[in-house]
Amino acid sequence: MGVDRRGLRALIQLGAPARHKGASRTSVMMVSVLKEKMKRIPTLTKQNVIAKSTGSVSGSTKGFKDFVLRREPEEDDGSFDNKEMLLQIERDYMEAAKRNDVATMTLLGKNVNHNAKNVHDRTALHFAVAGGHRDVVELLVKRKVRVDVADKYGITPLHLGAWFGYADIMRMLVQEGANQKALNQEGMNILHCAAINNHIEVFKYIIDDLQMKDLDAQDKSGKKPFHLAAEHGSAEMVKKMMEEDYQLSTTEKDNEGNTPLHLAAKNGHTEVVKSLLRTLQERNELNEAGESALLLACEGGHEDCAEVLLQAGYDVSIVTKEGRSVLHRVCESGWTSLVKLLINNGADINHQNQNKLAPIHLAVMKGHIPVIHTLIEAGCNIDITDNRKQTALHLAAELGKADVVEMLLKANCDLTLQDKQGKTALGVAARGNYVIIVDMIIKGERYFTWKKDNAIHNDTIGREFPLTFKFDHKTENKQIRGIMWNLAYNQLKDNDWRKLAVEWHFTEPQIQAIEEQWIEKIREENAGPEPKKCTIS
Repeated sequence: MGVDRRGLRALIQLGAPARHKGASRTSVMMVSVLKEKMKRIPTLTKQNVIAKSTGSVSGSTKGFKDFVLRREPEEDDGSFDNKEMLLQIERDYMEAAKRNDVATMTLLGKNVNHNAKNVHDRTALHFAVAGGHRDVVELLVKRKVRVDVADKYGITPLHLGAWFGYADIMRMLVQEGANQKALNQEGMNILHCAAINNHIEVFKYIIDDLQMKDLDAQDKSGKKPFHLAAEHGSAEMVKKMMEEDYQLSTTEKDNEGNTPLHLAAKNGHTEVVKSLLRTLQERNELNEAGESALLLACEGGHEDCAEVLLQAGYDVSIVTKEGRSVLHRVCESGWTSLVKLLINNGADINHQNQNKLAPIHLAVMKGHIPVIHTLIEAGCNIDITDNRKQTALHLAAELGKADVVEMLLKANCDLTLQDKQGKTALGVAARGNYVIIVDMIIKGERYFTWKKDNAIHNDTIGREFPLTFKFDHKTENKQIRGIMWNLAYNQLKDNDWRKLAVEWHFTEPQIQAIEEQWIEKIREENAGPEPKKCTIS
């Protein structure tokens, strides 16, 4: 029989040795057709790999996330074979393993290296196990592939079986001699993988069938499987490990001093927290940073978790090594409902950290208006000073936060307090050239002075118009605004405005603040851009 030369070239291109000169035309054509067919099939679909975990905690999911996200990183960076020069037939073989395409793998099998690795040191067996493709795994096992090949992250096929919950595939691999104690780069074994992903069947296979209770060990971060189950919210796994038959729960701390309760609270796993609290005797344990489980729950905005911990008696007054309270953390993060919850449970609203920053300072620095409002309503000391002797108003003026300044002015903050440089909030705003805030503070000073001098009218103030220190946009005052602007810009001679300001009882600091804005105006005019304008209100 004659040899079809084009078919022979196609077979060689697929990876067949050139010595196969007796290849029939039919078999060559089948391979060629299959190759073209494979090009048109997606390499990895949602049906090929079922993600059993979202992998919300980064350290313990390193390397696994590629399989979880149903993609291979080499497809993203274009470096599929820039390290290990895969033959086309080897690449096609791997793609068939991903698709559970036993027919194609059977056809290609005689001419392929079954243990070929891609750029991430992954073999066809890795992908078959990750996809739960039992038939492909059986085929590879029959072909005596290496079952303990670790990828660049130290992940073996047995790790993947445990991670994705395929106990039946794990049995096949173990029967072929897979190393049951293999560790990945993070020091995780198969029990860690099962615990993270809440795979009870795999857990029971490891502990009951394999009798591998010694796998209850720490990974490189100091976490045992129980830590990881709590951290990832594997509620059923936590309960199973706490059962008397297994007794694999622990209150030990990881390398950062976190107990399983710390980890569960930090990630907002309320059901796990409830389970742990039922048997936990010690309350308010701190990690290496001085953080309690309550603080970590609140920092993450996990209100349900925080409520459970507070009901269990956790102390809201515990502070970190930097003197930061739980309330400091939530005010900085902007969790308004948690701020209310902590205040209702006795949190000190005026506690100061090492830098003498109170919760109101942190809320102002971050511009969390609802939190600031909550603190003011709760009666916090709005005039408390930090280590620079700055009040919340100083900070708001320094940062140019006009809305915050408005709130503090309405709360009747002390406008006379000076920081370490001897500046009031007005001076700080003037130095920063925040014209609007300068105007607002001057209005506030003049308003409260007038209110003090006219106490008899206090009951009627604000009835007709709500109190505000922002720029006046009311239409009924439009005409008088036009007159004053014309007077300020066109009619007054040099220094006449100062005489008028004195006549209207502006204080010297107020006049100096206005002058500072005009000095800046002149600088800007000389520089070219349109100047900012400040008017006497």
